[in-house]
Amino acid sequence: MSRSLNKVTLIGNLGNDPEIRTTSNGSKVASFSLATSRSWGGQAGSEKQEKTEWHKCVAWNAKGPGTGLADIIERYCKKGEKLYVEGRIEYRQYQDKENQTKYITEINVREIMLLGGKGGGGDFDSSSAPSRPRAAAPAKGGSNAPPAGDFEEFPGGLEADDDLPF
Repeated sequence: MSRSLNKVTLIGNLGNDPEIRTTSNGSKVASFSLATSRSWGGQAGSEKQEKTEWHKCVAWNAKGPGTGLADIIERYCKKGEKLYVEGRIEYRQYQDKENQTKYITEINVREIMLLGGKGGGGDFDSSSAPSRPRAAAPAKGGSNAPPAGDFEEFPGGLEADDDLPF
């Protein structure tokens, strides 16, 4: 059996405020457009050029109300904000009212990270509520080692007498 991978990672800006809908079975879904840009040129007299790609993104609530990605996006994401989005690419097609076949490419969002803005960023995924900072552990035995904080898994990295020049 061969393995495959369908993974998309984007960092971009929200084009508009996310659109939030509720399905007939009560699930909440957030839809938004994410803009990514690249630029090139600008040397030896050539003009600098820029191209913006727009990505249609969809995020569903995976668990109960208030804990899913759609809820997080509804609460914290606004037009113009920078987001990290991770998910998988999906292709769909449907028949419109004139019986024309329409094709849609979208990113099914599994994880987001708010980059910048007032909140300072935080990451959220479809399997958990917003992450909360862990409480800092007290310093051991009055030593001058820094408090453990988020580095509890790496106790060796908290030694105060290292030889780093900075």
